[in-house]
Amino acid sequence: MMRFLPCGSAALLVELDDLEDTLALDAALRAAPPLGLRAQMPAARTILLEFDPGLTTPARLAAAIQSLAPGGRAPGAPNSPPAGRIHEIAVIYDGEDLAEVARLTGLTTAEVIRRHGESLWTVAFNGFAPGFSYLTGGDPALEVPRRASPRTAIPAGSVALAGRFSGIYPKASPGGWQLLGRTAQAMWDESRDPPALLHPGDRVRFCAQEARSPGVAPVPAQPAAQVSPPSSDAFLIRAAPLAALYQDRGREGMAEQGVPRSGALDQGALRQLNRLLGNAAGTAALELTGGGFAFETNSAAVIAVTGAPCAIRINGALDFASHEPVALNPGDRVEIGAPSAGLHSYLGARGGFAVAPVLGSAARDTLSELGPLPLGAGARVALQGASAGAVLPPESPPELPRAGDTVTLDIILGPRSDWITPEALAALTSQDWRVTPQSSRVGIRLDGMPLARTDQRELASEGCITGAIQLPHSGLPVLFLADHPMTGGYPVIAVVAAHHLDLLAQIPPGARLRFRATAPFAEISPQTDGAQP
Repeated sequence: MMRFLPCGSAALLVELDDLEDTLALDAALRAAPPLGLRAQMPAARTILLEFDPGLTTPARLAAAIQSLAPGGRAPGAPNSPPAGRIHEIAVIYDGEDLAEVARLTGLTTAEVIRRHGESLWTVAFNGFAPGFSYLTGGDPALEVPRRASPRTAIPAGSVALAGRFSGIYPKASPGGWQLLGRTAQAMWDESRDPPALLHPGDRVRFCAQEARSPGVAPVPAQPAAQVSPPSSDAFLIRAAPLAALYQDRGREGMAEQGVPRSGALDQGALRQLNRLLGNAAGTAALELTGGGFAFETNSAAVIAVTGAPCAIRINGALDFASHEPVALNPGDRVEIGAPSAGLHSYLGARGGFAVAPVLGSAARDTLSELGPLPLGAGARVALQGASAGAVLPPESPPELPRAGDTVTLDIILGPRSDWITPEALAALTSQDWRVTPQSSRVGIRLDGMPLARTDQRELASEGCITGAIQLPHSGLPVLFLADHPMTGGYPVIAVVAAHHLDLLAQIPPGARLRFRATAPFAEISPQTDGAQP
């Protein structure tokens, strides 16, 4: 059985019976992708499919999937990812939860270690963080729940269990899995091609090692992000109360390695910036949050600022408005004031900045810590000096919200709207939600009347997209932004419509949100509308 659940304006969540059917369908779709399919993200019992709305519809995509043979297998398609390499990973079994796992399973700690090491694990899919692999195929006796209270920090290299999966944390991060031990093997290394050690279909065997065994050492530090190539033309940052981040359109097509897209929170502002400067679409800019940013230039340049409107002061005297090109002379000092509305502004230069991409993009992912390092006072921003094209006339600043304003966002209910009570579903759209200061590029936390769930069980991890409204056990929604985790274990009850994602990114703390459902929740019925899927 397959269920087709709406997941925003341009995504579809396919729910299947089990992991085996999920991997079979994932393999079939990779072998023969339907028209319009842009990306796919398999998880425990679901596949998140992102599509091009100009080429297909959710119903047509569902029909194309149903046209596959029973079980989601295309004729001749593999039943699972092709078998890859076998990795032997040395583990020191001294994890904080080893005794708890023994208690939960009724085994001794020695038996837990033996069964974990004797299993031949298979990489089912990657997610959560770059280089984090969900390993399946272990001894059924080792199936244990996540911790009731997740840890705020788990060391890199930690080997863990949760449900039927085992995994290795590629870097220090929060997490709720049960810790068995640690390994020195680096799961993620940007100097390696590809950076992720494990890939779907690879197999893993864990080998127990003594703590003092030669070669078992702390996980090596990852190489620092690449720095800008030398250039004589540059901006020198004099003040940055909040670090500036390089951002562009983000990374696409790397979900298999667990790499999120990231990129500018307000993609419309980035496009507008590059049109004003005559730069190629997607040219990297500096994302600024709040005011007080200042820099000096040692060369002539043309800049512009878009997104949240703000005043630009040159040499303490000349004032310019944002959203129009500004010419600079060598030695000019530029101060960018606090936004009069909105939250994030984008600073660009004609010809672009000379910033080395990381995995094909200059975007800084704050959750995964991928991309060029954040820029503070004293940092140098090199200018590319590349040729640029024609510019467009200045545009009016957008109408963006301020603290205290109420903003209405269109949402699409699903994929897990049925995980909350009818009363909670009504409360989702009938109350005003306050945007709390505990918000970031990862997501916006809301405060209001908590929403009651119909089911308090854990949801098997499944893919997430920007704009997802996730509901943790607290009942207070979290809205995912560009740096959200790729997979999550809390139900997504609705998704912000695509046309409101840029507005969502500009809502400041202290503002209020009201959600407007564009249609009732309903599963998607496969059909072709008389056209080829």
